[in-house]
Amino acid sequence: MLENADLGKLIIRLTLGGLLLFHGVAKLFHGVGGIENMLGGHGIPTIFAYGVFVGELIAPLMVILGYHTRIGALLIVFNMLVAIALAHGSQLSSLSGTGGWALELQGFFLFIAFALIFLGPGRYRLKN
Repeated sequence: MLENADLGKLIIRLTLGGLLLFHGVAKLFHGVGGIENMLGGHGIPTIFAYGVFVGELIAPLMVILGYHTRIGALLIVFNMLVAIALAHGSQLSSLSGTGGWALELQGFFLFIAFALIFLGPGRYRLKN
């Protein structure tokens, strides 16, 4: 009775997409100035800061809706790898004050998106 892989995939999609979407909406309302500064500091053109809207708004919506879920998940994986490399690289082997991995949120987004690449959207999705 409780075995329903399609429902499980829907819950994973809604959780990943919904939680990441909050980050994208915050950047939509507050701008990407911090990301522009970080990119500029690494010698990367600041125009790439607007790519965060793909990784944190468009891709999560794709995942939530189940529309080209694997592509949306791949975009999230790329977004998180860039975020970890540019903003959180020094924390890779750090623990938080409560003993958890300092990058557990980023790790959650990264690895759940990676799993969705293999799982796909399940039955409850928009038709591709």
